[in-house]
Amino acid sequence: MADGLTLVTDETFEREVLSSDLPVLVDFTADWCPPCRMIAPVLAAVATERAEQLRVVTLDVDHNPITQSAYGVLSMPTLMLFRGGEPVASMVGARPKARLLRELDQVL
Repeated sequence: MADGLTLVTDETFEREVLSSDLPVLVDFTADWCPPCRMIAPVLAAVATERAEQLRVVTLDVDHNPITQSAYGVLSMPTLMLFRGGEPVASMVGARPKARLLRELDQVL
């Protein structure tokens, strides 16, 4: 876990994200990305506050290129919400917690 978030990999993505009973917000991130570091505490707070209705996981694109490529992720951070094994929303860039919660509430 990083900042309270579950780390997923190319190998665990299907089990942790696609097969999840809860919707899953995937943070496609990279160590070299300053906006990714800025949004990490926001995601940790959302993971705690919305634990009953949402899982939040993080995937390092530098170490997991298969999943990054499969979903066409080109910019970091990209936040992709999966429900029932399918992506239902995608958001690019860091954002304040209030904005992220509003965006999630529109699709949850």
